[in-house]
Amino acid sequence: MAFLFEYGLFLAKAVTILVAVLAVIVVIFGMSQRNRGPDEGHIEVKSLNHHLENLTRDLKSLVMHPDDKKHAAKQEKKLRKEEDKARKKLQKDGSAHRSRVFVLDFEGDIQASAVSALREEVTAVLAISEPGDEVVIRLESQGGTVHGYGLAASQLKRMVARDIPLTVSVDKVAASGGYMMACIGNRIIAAPFAILGSIGVIAQLPNFHRFLKKQEVDVEVLTAGEYKRTLTMFGENTDKGRQKFLDELEDVHTLFKRFVSDNRPQVDIDVVSTGEAWYGTRALEHDLVDELITSDELINAKCKDCDVFFVKYVEHKNKLDQVMDRFTGLLRGRLPDASGALAPTLQRFQ
Repeated sequence: MAFLFEYGLFLAKAVTILVAVLAVIVVIFGMSQRNRGPDEGHIEVKSLNHHLENLTRDLKSLVMHPDDKKHAAKQEKKLRKEEDKARKKLQKDGSAHRSRVFVLDFEGDIQASAVSALREEVTAVLAISEPGDEVVIRLESQGGTVHGYGLAASQLKRMVARDIPLTVSVDKVAASGGYMMACIGNRIIAAPFAILGSIGVIAQLPNFHRFLKKQEVDVEVLTAGEYKRTLTMFGENTDKGRQKFLDELEDVHTLFKRFVSDNRPQVDIDVVSTGEAWYGTRALEHDLVDELITSDELINAKCKDCDVFFVKYVEHKNKLDQVMDRFTGLLRGRLPDASGALAPTLQRFQ
């Protein structure tokens, strides 16, 4: 029995050492891969007109009577010929082609990391845009860091500055930094129970000073510049530093309110800038949105008269990055609030 116990203890130590060695190897390999710099990605384009047609055709083929299928196929063939004929006539006469609608997706996290793909998608659309084109962005975000969402909003501003009509669609949530992006749009639509607003700023951090002092551990915080560090996690915070930090939060809130007012002057900013969020129906009453309609309804309606394309930038990642992304996604799924705690000193919209 003693032999088995000792053998198990030895095996546990061996496994621990092996795991530690593998972890070090993975970290070193990961650093070497990242130091090479990110590979360029590519743009993927999908016709949503064809997607909708295929869905309709597949459903019809499953529910229609065989005789009706033949008749429907003939009618569809006839309709396609008429559309091709009309398109060729427009080209021959030099008339404008059908308007195009470009659909983009933005799913935001705390850091607004999706902005790296958004900037490429916006650049691609601007490179080929023509008068009459439109952009629809399906936006989902609960907000995050000030600088991250400030950059994301600036990317949308690039399209508005080029006089490209921009519709922002919110099916679930565009709060805080997410609404900062949404208010750039010429038009904002939302589902009746989507969450919008939350025009406010929050920052939080733990402080371990009393615990460390009890353990007789000193932490020296040395700075050059009176307000280089206002609050700290390990040192002793002062009332003066705390007040300066609050002043900075108020300043960010003021800038946030001014930004919303400039881009959406119809809202009563004093009413909507309390940090509260509203469901779509209430958001419409406060002029935070223009219409209660889902992105599906909008896109399906556009497909009748326009050529609608879904545009997505796909980043090229090595195997290690893919594994780490999956691992990070798993952690986020289990610990949805962890990311906020990992960056406690960052001001973020809330």
